[in-house]
Amino acid sequence: MKVVVAAVSSNRSLSGVSRHAANLAKCLLIRPEISALHVLVARWEEGCVKDAICRNDPRLHVHPVPMRPGTLARNLWYLQTLPAIVQQLHADVVHVSYPSLITASAFLCPTVATLHDLYPYDIPANFGLPKVFFNRMILRQCLRNAGAIACVSEATRRRLCEVMPNVAEKAVTIGNFAESGPSPRKPAFAASWNGEPFLLCVAQHRRNKNLLLALKVFRRALAAGDVSQRTRLLVVGLAGPESGALYRFARAENLDEAVVFVNGLSDAELAWCYRNAELLLAPSLIEGFGLPVLEAQLAGCRVVCSDIPSFREVASPASRFVPLDSNAEEKFVVAVGEALRARRPIPANMPRLSPSPIAKQYIELYGRVIARRGRGEVAEVSLQRAPNQGSGETARPLSARASNPLRP
Repeated sequence: MKVVVAAVSSNRSLSGVSRHAANLAKCLLIRPEISALHVLVARWEEGCVKDAICRNDPRLHVHPVPMRPGTLARNLWYLQTLPAIVQQLHADVVHVSYPSLITASAFLCPTVATLHDLYPYDIPANFGLPKVFFNRMILRQCLRNAGAIACVSEATRRRLCEVMPNVAEKAVTIGNFAESGPSPRKPAFAASWNGEPFLLCVAQHRRNKNLLLALKVFRRALAAGDVSQRTRLLVVGLAGPESGALYRFARAENLDEAVVFVNGLSDAELAWCYRNAELLLAPSLIEGFGLPVLEAQLAGCRVVCSDIPSFREVASPASRFVPLDSNAEEKFVVAVGEALRARRPIPANMPRLSPSPIAKQYIELYGRVIARRGRGEVAEVSLQRAPNQGSGETARPLSARASNPLRP
């Protein structure tokens, strides 16, 4: 089975999307059914994806595709160029690692799309106006055209059934897998840290991550003496729409040195953070999965998180769940204090989210969509048609590079 994983994104360091693609690749390479695995990334993310996959396997090919930066160029690449690449690679199935513009009739093989969340509907502030409407359109178009939808959690699948019940029968739940990670390596920014305690947040600066609440909880815990005055709050994640508000709050509360914002860490550096943090603080409003909560448990890190469905799916009973009500800040401070007084847990074992069962589920899913494609059971919708109409249109003509679209 030849599989193409399309993971081209705008991120210049490891993000949730690129980490999912890397983990998917590691899973699939376990299986003997995979004869070739092609991972397509933008040239600016090639290094971090290769480092995250970290596999020496002759079946694995990571391709940095030629593409101009920008949202429009990226979406046009998925719509116009990806089908030609898939055909060139003689793929049996193409898997887009997040919802992107695809047209089913443009592919000679079936398509699978990973659905991480329904953020364009559930938290529009992540995108702002008018971008949120464009993101909703892409989401709906992709999910209608995909041969199958792999939801990363039951929470995501249930939400999909509410928002788009017409595609629910194509959806299955296949969780993200996580492993204990490589040998920890102390990051350069922490070279001068000599055993000082720190709390950890692993989150992009977006509204759903609720990082401003994390900063308020940290400030209050310091003031109340629940944490040592030497304690830092380490926030690991890409900058985003909330960055300005977070930086201003840290300056206004004289937390400039106590709160450390970093991004672009390797897996080994992130493993060091999980192993050495006093606890992981995850106050998200909504999540598709909650990979940091899972990774923290595998590293034996305490977890204090919001009480939301996706965290309930992956967090152990030893985690402290905090309801997001009007007293959330105070309750988080109490939970942090309780967690710090408790013994550090032993690293967790999560068999159902380990590579082997996840890989098996993907191989079974690919087999089903290939069989359905062979029977001609293909549904799609064109951007130029009404949502309830089919289309027999193919992708628009490619440029002169179409004969080998993997070359610049």
